[in-house]
Amino acid sequence: MKLSGVDHVIKTDVVIVGSGIAGMTAALGLSPLSVALVTKKTIGDGSSSRLAQGGVAVALGEDDSPGLHAGDTLAVGYELSDSDTVDIVTQGGPELIQQLIQLGAKFDRNNEGRIQLGREAAHSRRRIVHANGDSTGAEIVRTLVEAVRQSSRIHLEEDCFAAEILLESGSPKPIDMVSGEGWLSGRRISGVLARRGDGTWVLFRAGAIILATGGIGSLFTHSTNPMEATGDGLAMAARAGAQLVDLEFMQFHPTALACEASPLPLLTEALRGEGAVLIDSEGDRFMLAEHELAELAPRDVVSRAIWRKRQSGSEVYLDARKAVGDRFPERFPTVYEACRQHGIDPRIEPMPATPAAHYHIGGIVTDRVGRTSLPGLWACGEVASTGLHGANRLASNSLLEALVFGQRVARDIQSSWHPRNLLTRSADPGTLYSSVRERDDLKMEIRRLMWANVGLVRDAGKLEAALNELGRIERELGPAPSEVRNMVTVGKLVTQAALIRRESRGVHYRSDFPESLSEWRRRLYFSDAQLVPEKSLSLAK
Repeated sequence: MKLSGVDHVIKTDVVIVGSGIAGMTAALGLSPLSVALVTKKTIGDGSSSRLAQGGVAVALGEDDSPGLHAGDTLAVGYELSDSDTVDIVTQGGPELIQQLIQLGAKFDRNNEGRIQLGREAAHSRRRIVHANGDSTGAEIVRTLVEAVRQSSRIHLEEDCFAAEILLESGSPKPIDMVSGEGWLSGRRISGVLARRGDGTWVLFRAGAIILATGGIGSLFTHSTNPMEATGDGLAMAARAGAQLVDLEFMQFHPTALACEASPLPLLTEALRGEGAVLIDSEGDRFMLAEHELAELAPRDVVSRAIWRKRQSGSEVYLDARKAVGDRFPERFPTVYEACRQHGIDPRIEPMPATPAAHYHIGGIVTDRVGRTSLPGLWACGEVASTGLHGANRLASNSLLEALVFGQRVARDIQSSWHPRNLLTRSADPGTLYSSVRERDDLKMEIRRLMWANVGLVRDAGKLEAALNELGRIERELGPAPSEVRNMVTVGKLVTQAALIRRESRGVHYRSDFPESLSEWRRRLYFSDAQLVPEKSLSLAK
């Protein structure tokens, strides 16, 4: 059976959208099921995973434990982290590192041959596992790509833009992940509609869909994310009716290299872990007056301190001359090469630094095995919101979460798998377009608007203005699925959530509501076109 306008139909057990660490981990864990892995670029490219420098936070040290790691995670989360999820993730790290080593990953080791551990902001112990100094994400991606390419049951669909999630027609509303209503009777997914690079349309019919599409960093002018991070998975999930949560919590990395590049090169937090310091135009180390942990304070504290300095007219620099010096090319080769490309020698001069959009804490609501409110739809990695990070992500927990939940999603699908005939009530894919013109001018307008109005420091006036402008841009767009359409959808959702949360908590800072308030110690769920505050998930497993 071929649906009208669809050029190709591919039947598979599971379709995964996104080829970062979370998506590839899930694909490898789904044996013996058949998998279609759909990615906008070449597998491994275009994902934030590949650009991750800092490492993976894992309790491997003799003075460390998963319990201590969990405590640090909860302390940074500003009372919104789910403690059970925190335990699951922090306890799962050591086993997954060993699995990666067995697949061929090469992590940095000390003179005794043990895995070398670094320290980053808000960690009480040295527990950051690195590869090639500051190329951890690239090494894990390399390892997983090799394994995926060797698997005969994984069909790679590269240069392919996932446009919409299709649902069974004529079925009830999605599950409410807070109340649990609709868990057994909710409508099911029936496939993913995607557009190949040659303009043809393909329908992936599958019994399960996993969204692992990454974050939304490209909605902001200054970002460390690849340009492909336009919130596609989040937008598709929203249009399909999946429940979303914590959308206002966008983490800005304190130290990206302030230069003419997109994305901005990351100045890994490991530099500050090694003793690099932040100085202003006068050479003063200003973080000493901001927080007792100085440069190793939580990321939101450091980011806003740098933002204030830059707003006052001062430049900010990360100075690693004493802490790293001549060891720079060997210890931090990725940062060193990025600096050299922009005419900076970090061995002998400080590096200009700026905050940049880095990680979206909010996302699609999932339970503790990655299930969403739509039966048949799972999510993992940055596009999901598991409750791990709360209101502020602890450094290097994101790669760990992607590995742990990629594996948990795969195991849950395997354990609950049975063949289903999802073709009898498949929804009409609607109007299909042979070509789509991406409006680069509107993309740049969205990025400038989000950075200025929905960035590190927010207030009601800026947020309301952003919503008005996003609405205007939306009216200029045609109906065809596109990145810019997704950017508008997600931009509106993030801005609405930021306007509703009338307090400051973690990475969300309102200058008109600068305090954290007990009545806002709750998560904001997006469901049925409304943002509603609730306290907890009842369906967590």
